[in-house]
Amino acid sequence: MADLALWQEPRPLRPSYHLVQVIEVLTRYGWCQSFDFSPTGRMCVRGAQTFLESTGHVTAIDRGKAVNYLQSQLARQGVNMRFWEWNDLSSNTFRGVEATISAASDMARKNGD
Repeated sequence: MADLALWQEPRPLRPSYHLVQVIEVLTRYGWCQSFDFSPTGRMCVRGAQTFLESTGHVTAIDRGKAVNYLQSQLARQGVNMRFWEWNDLSSNTFRGVEATISAASDMARKNGD
């Protein structure tokens, strides 16, 4: 966790940085589907967000903003479902999930979040 700067003076991050950190957590611990937290320690997008919020790395308000950016990015891609349902689609790969989260982060950054 120290490799990700977790547990060292956690500071709540803005939505754009929170989304980048979600990618870092999923890269480090592994991405999964159908579970927020798998028995082997992997996480889905929502699980990574919950983990970061529980450790003080994002506030509930900024997590909600990040979710809105993620939902907006999915809508741009023609996806009309909640992000955690989209996460579980059998056609998804980690690289695709990572690209969508990264695009949502870029959108947040451009909006000053």
